[in-house]
Amino acid sequence: MRTFNYSAIRDQKWDSEILGLIAAIYKEVGKQELYLKQRPEELEKLVEIAKIQSTEASNAIEGIVTTSTRIRQLVEEKTTPKNRDEQEIAGYRDVLSIIHESFDVIPLTRNYILQLHKIMYSHMNNPMAGQTKNVQNYISVTYPDGHTETLFTPLAPFETPEALDRICEEYNRVIGNMELEPLIAIPVFIHDFLCIHPFNDGNGRMSRLLTTLLLYRSGFYVGKYISLEAKIAKNKDLYYEALNRAQHGWHEGTEDVVPFIKYLLGTILAAYKDFGDRFAIVEEKLPAIDIVRKATLNKIGRFTKQDIRELCPSLSMSSVEGALRKMVAAGELKREGVGKSTCYIRLK
Repeated sequence: MRTFNYSAIRDQKWDSEILGLIAAIYKEVGKQELYLKQRPEELEKLVEIAKIQSTEASNAIEGIVTTSTRIRQLVEEKTTPKNRDEQEIAGYRDVLSIIHESFDVIPLTRNYILQLHKIMYSHMNNPMAGQTKNVQNYISVTYPDGHTETLFTPLAPFETPEALDRICEEYNRVIGNMELEPLIAIPVFIHDFLCIHPFNDGNGRMSRLLTTLLLYRSGFYVGKYISLEAKIAKNKDLYYEALNRAQHGWHEGTEDVVPFIKYLLGTILAAYKDFGDRFAIVEEKLPAIDIVRKATLNKIGRFTKQDIRELCPSLSMSSVEGALRKMVAAGELKREGVGKSTCYIRLK
């Protein structure tokens, strides 16, 4: 049975990259607190956008998809699920909402993790919802020629409940005693969770929900305004590569978790940077076209109207579309493609 001792991590020597990432994140945390005091009413509009993006992206990583319109309707609870994918999406929405609203009263224990997993499957009939796995699972990859290779074998089902208890206890102990920096403890816990792979299904999505929960409980609220799941989905190959590198030797306790720590810290910092960019746009009261023009200056290469809409939460999509049309007519932007393939390029 794999043993866990998070106190030992405290004595590890961290390289300058990790220390730099942690320092940069804390600097951005201070900026965010200032932003929230200045324009809370504007920034609340970022929350709904982030919820939609997080729900869509985290499920899409696992191949669970529906249309953008249906995603928005499901997240806003304006419709009911029509199929299995939408049932899973609705369940993720429910858990994310609970975390957003009640993170401070959701302790990290096996029982609470199981409850969140059960809620994630509350819109469908899954007999294993809220229960640890009953069959051995494997982390594998299928190559273009069709052959499959097992990259990692998680813990056996009979070992899983105790292992979940242990990582929760270790995390709570080092955080409660302030033995370990939360920005180190959180990636270590999530990495262990993924190596245990405690459920028959839903491990990846649960790991991302738990990341959000633990960040909120430690005072890192960026995921409320910028979707961490969307950032992971955009570069999911890097996510899987970091996880794969960090898993070698895990069963023996000789793994090097540094690649996964760096990946997750880099993702968190990138989200904070995005938050700063969006605040810079929403903080000024300008005409719609000037807000959109300012947003396009943050874009290099091709971008979509949705990219601009995310940067301009105070504007409706029709206002964004109208401003983009005027900028194309004025020769400031070039439009390419049609329909869903439409994108823009800045010319000036």
